[in-house]
Amino acid sequence: MITKRIIPCLDIKNGRVVKGVNFKGVQDVEDPVELAKRYNDEGADELVFYDIAASVEGRGLFTDVLKKVASQIFIPLTVGGAINTLDDFDRVLKAGADKVSVNSGAIKNPSLVAQAAQKYGNQCVVLSMDVARVNGEYHIFTKGGREDTGIEALSWATLGEKNGAGEIVLNSIDTDGVKDGFDIEMLTSFSNAVSLPIIASGGAGKMEDFTELFKLEKVDAGLAASIFHFGEVNITALKQYLKQNGVLMRL
Repeated sequence: MITKRIIPCLDIKNGRVVKGVNFKGVQDVEDPVELAKRYNDEGADELVFYDIAASVEGRGLFTDVLKKVASQIFIPLTVGGAINTLDDFDRVLKAGADKVSVNSGAIKNPSLVAQAAQKYGNQCVVLSMDVARVNGEYHIFTKGGREDTGIEALSWATLGEKNGAGEIVLNSIDTDGVKDGFDIEMLTSFSNAVSLPIIASGGAGKMEDFTELFKLEKVDAGLAASIFHFGEVNITALKQYLKQNGVLMRL
């Protein structure tokens, strides 16, 4: 069996880590380099770094901050934000990323995932999806959850798998920052639609939420931000708790 992963997420805006609720009300948290070092020391399995304003502001990702973060950690680093071309993949990989997360760039250019997978390998390409319920369907959103693309998300995930994505980050806008548990209903639907590893994001509030999450066999990892940022849950303690509750963990 494959060990499950615990992944903190750094949402970066203006060079600082920020966090909101349901993708709104973004507040300043901490310096990304210091926070990344803390998570590395606590035993996080990976780290996700999103420049959340890059796409909205129509600019490239902040590689200067990324380089500083990458130089301080010894765990895999997934990076996203304004990834629209193969050159963008190349730029963030050279800045220290191990994997590249693509969201709106793949919507603008559906062949981008296939091109990147062919050039850099499937394991390097992460399809990130910001998803919310709209009239009984799951829709893909862009621009920090502000714009409904109208794209049906289950079909989009299936296409991403076909095009060569190595894994999916499924961000539930409906549960983001609410701390009332992961969106199990949504995650179950996607687990049944694709065979790719799924990284669940949105809704973690306590250790028990991760126990519930990992009952879903195809969910490979749990991603969270605020509960780790504000010290509500310590990653070392969480992994020990999960192992004691029968979840395969790397300690």
